[in-house]
Amino acid sequence: MKQVHITVATKSHFSYADEICDVILDSARVRGTGIAKRTPEYIRSKMLSGHAIIAMCGEAFAGFCYIEAWEHEKYVAHSGLIVHPDYRKIGLAKRIKEFTFEHSLQKYPNSKVFGITTGLAVMKINSELGYKPVPFSELTEDPKFWSGCRTCTNYDILKSKDHKMCLCTGMLYDPTQKENKKKQFNKKILKRLRSIKQKMLISNKHFLQWKK
Repeated sequence: MKQVHITVATKSHFSYADEICDVILDSARVRGTGIAKRTPEYIRSKMLSGHAIIAMCGEAFAGFCYIEAWEHEKYVAHSGLIVHPDYRKIGLAKRIKEFTFEHSLQKYPNSKVFGITTGLAVMKINSELGYKPVPFSELTEDPKFWSGCRTCTNYDILKSKDHKMCLCTGMLYDPTQKENKKKQFNKKILKRLRSIKQKMLISNKHFLQWKK
């Protein structure tokens, strides 16, 4: 396999926008979760503004991610992280995430970087970068961000909890906290994250039983 190169996407990558949208959608279907719909036009706008990261293997698209700023750049989130099926299980998601993280710190050095996810693999990557698990109350209050959850299969849970909790775990990197420096992921953090997910799954089970 050729070497995969990660770079900030530009207008020269416009032709990959449709494929990127298709892979994002297919991935959501495989996981059985909803996802905020992206259009090729939106992906191209991110490329044009320097907010998109793309992984290429020669002329083939291998992965993608983009940056969004919220509340007048108080917060920054990484969205649409995806790896093409042909390039999975080689650590590419981590490489893309790390590149996107460094790029966002350069563009928004004073912004808090956050994300919500149900995947332990993503939580592990985030923890290695210095993110910490936090309640949703510490994340952006911008309604446009949370509206992206409407297509998720767990949206009823989020709505019933007044957007304060769901099956996703909120994670935050605060550049003002020196102890948030990059560190090696350890078993204690993983155990904590697993405990959080277990509690959320139990809560979801009770919620579904109540709906019946």
